[in-house]
Amino acid sequence: MNAAELASAVVAHYARARRDLPWRRTRDPYAIWVSEIMLQQTRVATVIPYWQRWMARFPTLRALADAPLDDVLAAWAGLGYYTRARNLWAGAQDVVARRGGELPHRAAELRDVRGIGPYTAGAIASIAFGERTPLVDGNVARVLARVFAIGDDV
Repeated sequence: MNAAELASAVVAHYARARRDLPWRRTRDPYAIWVSEIMLQQTRVATVIPYWQRWMARFPTLRALADAPLDDVLAAWAGLGYYTRARNLWAGAQDVVARRGGELPHRAAELRDVRGIGPYTAGAIASIAFGERTPLVDGNVARVLARVFAIGDDV
């Protein structure tokens, strides 16, 4: 199986099996960013109500940037790893200050935003803006290990 065939098979499987998740119903890069950060080290079922409450409380990047940190941390309460919330808030403030509140459209530029690493940058750029960019995380590594029958710990 070559790379193009593998990519087509993965996309076809995703189209058939994907879950209906609230952040998949939008192309809003901010909403996608929030979901990606919340999903780090947290189960999807746990994130859904947090994400919905978060988006109701901080519906825009500017609303998050303008919020007091204590309000942000209170909205995050229960998700753990509070550095994620602090970085999301600081990143929002950075984007407002340096970019007028608009997230960059390219993965390479998104990596310059505080709290956005390579995987998150790629996810935002590909989902929100359609950029073809590689995403590799533990889930991707596990899928590829299954496809190629790799028994080693990935």
